[in-house]
Amino acid sequence: MKHTLSVLVENQPGVLARIAGLFSRRGYNIDSLAVGRTENPAFARMTIVVDGDDRVIEQVSKQLHKLVDVIHVRDITNEPFVDRELILIKVNAEPAQRGEIMQIVDIFRAHIVDIGRNSLIIECTGDEGKINAIQDSLEPFGIREVVRTGRIAMMRGVRDIDEEEDHA
Repeated sequence: MKHTLSVLVENQPGVLARIAGLFSRRGYNIDSLAVGRTENPAFARMTIVVDGDDRVIEQVSKQLHKLVDVIHVRDITNEPFVDRELILIKVNAEPAQRGEIMQIVDIFRAHIVDIGRNSLIIECTGDEGKINAIQDSLEPFGIREVVRTGRIAMMRGVRDIDEEEDHA
């Protein structure tokens, strides 16, 4: 089962490398990893998607807690949260096909962000299912290139760093 971990860390050089190294040394594969500064520039939040059973996730969480730069780790898989991914898709688009591609883009509430002579770059955000669906829908036109961010997630409701530390 895929688990989504929300990890609050100090915003310092090398933190990402230490966390990725922890996963690598223990043989755990990271399915998705996104990191960025929080509302407080002293902290960064990592959203890590990892495949494993509850025992594996418990081990990973315990190991993450041992790292000095890690402030809080929370498995939000079974919590109410909002998640999104971003995808950029470069697709073959001869002028005669553009109308059909634009209809697909509209259906998915995506955007065309670049037009080339024989290609389009499309931007779409949504959950994993939506991202997979637009990619599948554009496949018949010939996908030249794909870039995906991986999952970012935020728990629903009002939470702040102090509350999270109290629940650690």
